[in-house]
Amino acid sequence: QVQLVESGGGLVQPGGSLRLSCVASGITFSRYTMSWYRQAPGKERELVASISRASDGGSTNYADSVKGRFTISRDDVKSTVYLQMNNLKPDDTAVYYCNGRRIGSGLAYWGQGTQVTVSS
Repeated sequence: QVQLVESGGGLVQPGGSLRLSCVASGITFSRYTMSWYRQAPGKERELVASISRASDGGSTNYADSVKGRFTISRDDVKSTVYLQMNNLKPDDTAVYYCNGRRIGSGLAYWGQGTQVTVSS
């Protein structure tokens, strides 16, 4: 079965850092574009960052709100995608979800999410 399992969330002070991890199984990880989404209470789920396949150059994209603070990366040997979050702000508080999709096929998978809380 396909599983995406996030970890690394928690409570952090403003200005602090967290590193999220998402381990995938049941898929050929290297074939998937990987992304991090987040959803805050009362808000729609939004794309935070994405990274393309290594064979496509591993290019990254970020939401304007996190540019310069967050870094997405991937390790295809470990089937893991990471989100390094620095200089965290209270507005970053949300459940963060890992997403993998096969470009052109319509296949997409979601993790169950990990809570990130940035205290004021």
